[in-house]
Amino acid sequence: MATNGMRGEVLMSLAGAERRLCLTLGALAEIETALGCDGLASLAERMRSLSAVDLTVVLAALLRGGGEEVLASGLAQAPVDAREAAEAVARAFAAAA
Repeated sequence: MATNGMRGEVLMSLAGAERRLCLTLGALAEIETALGCDGLASLAERMRSLSAVDLTVVLAALLRGGGEEVLASGLAQAPVDAREAAEAVARAFAAAA
C-alpha cells in the first residue's frame, strides 16, 4: 500500500493489514471535540497524557482521515497493540507538521 507523503499519510499494521492514517482537518476537529480541547495549544497539552480510551479515539479519527472508515468504526474490537498505536499516532502528527 502506497502513501501520499505530501498529504501526511503514514502506514500502520493493524488488524492483520497495513492501514493508512492521516491527520486531516476533519480528523483534527474530531480529536479536539472528543478530547474536550478548544484549540491547538490545549490539544498539544492533552496529547501528552492520553488514556487508552483517548488513544483509541485519536487512532480512529486518524484512520478515518486515511480512508479507513470501516476499521475506525470497529476499532474497539480490533486487535491493536498499544505501543504500535501510540507510535503510529505520533508518526501521523509528525507527518502533518
